[in-house]
Amino acid sequence: MAIVSLSAGVSAAVPHRHDAGMRQLEQTFDVQVVDAPNARRDDAFLRANPRARADDLHWALAENAVAGILTSIGGDDSIRMIPYLDFDMIRDHPKVFMGFSDTTVQHLANRVAGVVSFYGPSLLTAFAENGGIHPYVEECVRDALFRSEPLQLRAAPEWTDERLDWANPLLASRRRRWWPNPGWAWLQGTEPVEGELIGGCADTLETVKGTAIWPPPSTWDGSVLLLELSEEAPAPYTVELWLQNYGATGILGRLGALLLSRPETYTLQRMFELWDRVQRVLAEWGRSDLVVVANLDYGHSSPMGVLPLGVRARVDPIERTIRTLEPAVTTASADDLGLVVVPEQ
Repeated sequence: MAIVSLSAGVSAAVPHRHDAGMRQLEQTFDVQVVDAPNARRDDAFLRANPRARADDLHWALAENAVAGILTSIGGDDSIRMIPYLDFDMIRDHPKVFMGFSDTTVQHLANRVAGVVSFYGPSLLTAFAENGGIHPYVEECVRDALFRSEPLQLRAAPEWTDERLDWANPLLASRRRRWWPNPGWAWLQGTEPVEGELIGGCADTLETVKGTAIWPPPSTWDGSVLLLELSEEAPAPYTVELWLQNYGATGILGRLGALLLSRPETYTLQRMFELWDRVQRVLAEWGRSDLVVVANLDYGHSSPMGVLPLGVRARVDPIERTIRTLEPAVTTASADDLGLVVVPEQ
């Protein structure tokens, strides 16, 4: 499994956490983890060299010994990689690819190439988790990457917003404080729907609109859209404005379902305001029928699940279940990630 830094260069500032993530990955999943040539370069270098970031991705795709690719962290600069991406190489070398946040850009690029990808943890976050990888994260990764079966999504049993100083290696073994998770919130919609999973970090999606990798209108027909917020925790009003754009461009009218992750650092009152604003926008665009599920554990939430983008899923408000209708990998082995092959869409 290769580590790539497609946006920010955080690993250079916290090398001990990068090492911990690699070590915990290897010990938990019995895989060999290697760094791409520029994975540990600092933020100044990576920001000045978007081509080098793309080159690292291409290196990992072309390297026969690499079966999976994992991002080190997100950021805000992946959009500048688009001119340097080789979509034919992505298409011709389909491999497990996982990350979140600003990595939303690469997920959409993979979609253009026709390759499924995984919206899930990065190295420096959940895999370098203080005190070890959370059991929920481990289970989700095993289910999504190591088993060739459809997924039954489930809520995490607990959650946290506690932030520990990554720069302090003395805190590496100190487990964060966790609280019981009340589970998903089914806000509206009464009929089961099926459609392609798409989406990612809402903040990043705003930067991609109108670019060559933004999905064409027909893509949204019946799709299941994941929207999750960055660590900047944009205000509910900002999210409302973004959704108005989805309405004006016809996307809301085409959707099958909307999945909302639990926003990081939001108070309960702020989260309720977000839900109210989302439902108000949907009503204004005639989509009070749209299935909406909130408080999911994807993206900037802890612990973090894994969502396979590009596969079809069923969202059932009657049974209150979400499951994929097809495996995200065609063959898998719990013992050898090298057997994993990602299907084209």
